[in-house]
Amino acid sequence: MSESVVKVGVLGCGNVGAALVQLIEERGDEIAARTGIRLEVAKVAVRSLTRKRPIHLDESVLTREAAEVVADPDIDVVVEAIGGIEPARELILAALGSGKPVVTANKELLANHGAELFKAASAGEVDLLFEAAVAGGIPILRPLRESLVGEDVRRIMGIVNGTTNFILTRMSEEGTSYAAALTEAQQLGYAERDPTADVEGYDAGAKAAILASIAFGAKVVAGDVYHEGISNISATDIGFAARLGYVIKLLAVAELVSVEGDGPDEVAVRVHPAMVPVSHPLAGVRDSFNAVFVEGAAVGDLMFYGRGAGGAPTGSAVLGDLVDAAVNLRKGTHADLLALTRRPIRPIDELRSSYYVNLDVVDRPGVLRAVAEAFERHGVSIRSLEQEGVGEHARLIFITHRAREADVQGTLDDLRGLDVIHDITSVLRVVGDDQDLT
Repeated sequence: MSESVVKVGVLGCGNVGAALVQLIEERGDEIAARTGIRLEVAKVAVRSLTRKRPIHLDESVLTREAAEVVADPDIDVVVEAIGGIEPARELILAALGSGKPVVTANKELLANHGAELFKAASAGEVDLLFEAAVAGGIPILRPLRESLVGEDVRRIMGIVNGTTNFILTRMSEEGTSYAAALTEAQQLGYAERDPTADVEGYDAGAKAAILASIAFGAKVVAGDVYHEGISNISATDIGFAARLGYVIKLLAVAELVSVEGDGPDEVAVRVHPAMVPVSHPLAGVRDSFNAVFVEGAAVGDLMFYGRGAGGAPTGSAVLGDLVDAAVNLRKGTHADLLALTRRPIRPIDELRSSYYVNLDVVDRPGVLRAVAEAFERHGVSIRSLEQEGVGEHARLIFITHRAREADVQGTLDDLRGLDVIHDITSVLRVVGDDQDLT
């Protein structure tokens, strides 16, 4: 098979960019043998020309001018690995506008400006591929866009942030405190010095927006996603969850919710910690691994599992997209992105779930009655109740039947006004057989 050379311009040479270059070097011969295409890294845009890197790059390949890489007529395909919104957005639009396919792993950009980029790719009739943007090395977007395009996918529920999953695993399995688990995650390189994006759910929220957009053909941006993080999860919560047969996971959930009448289905997208039954496949996802659970009407339940972060896994996904883009380029074709339509976003107050509520109360007659009346006033039905401790500080632990978020919040407001309640220690949504998040 005769080889066709495709010249690649890489924007950024951090963990992902460097891993991609190394994989091209290691896998280039095999890729050429299987596809007839020889990938050649022709230019790499970097911030510093003198910085030490884990890979060797000839000085003639390096440049500090990312725009020149995009504009270079010899560059066939552009890989964006610099992250952030700008200048990544402008560079990608410029590449697409000049007829060059683009591969990116930029979840922040796609979650905020995906529709604009998709439109530019369609107008230029070139590829815009981004498999690595959601779950690192786990192939999930291509199956949703291609293999499951004819499936009635109603819900996607996943663990898409390795940092928080590592922290919760340490807390669950070793009794580590949140602060100690976070410190360990930072020492191992799983968490940034400022971990806010991870632990408060913003990283997972961007990924949830992308998943919803691809799965439902809907214009969903990061601002549409409701966020709760894990920074308030305590060892007490972990212990109660285990005793009740659950583990706590930070979940990204995207689903279509039917509405009464002839109105279109609404999209509900959110990120929050939840109690997951130990029997559920997501409960066994440990450490920094990720998993995405897809529920379809005909296909049933599917789970995609693997390493969701790290240079090598993410670089592998980028390389897969790059090979696809190169093959399509040489064939004179491209992968069509599904058209996105605006669907109503269902507010969090209208969603329904079962809830775990942990109250620190005074142990005296009438307390349980006052608490139960607060639940009853808002139509929130109690499924189970446990009491621990005696004296000034006792604990009431409730799990409710499915209830509307607004009604639960109203109940909590009433409970805060009771003088017999010291504190609402924690409130968590519960995933279960008949009380799934909907």
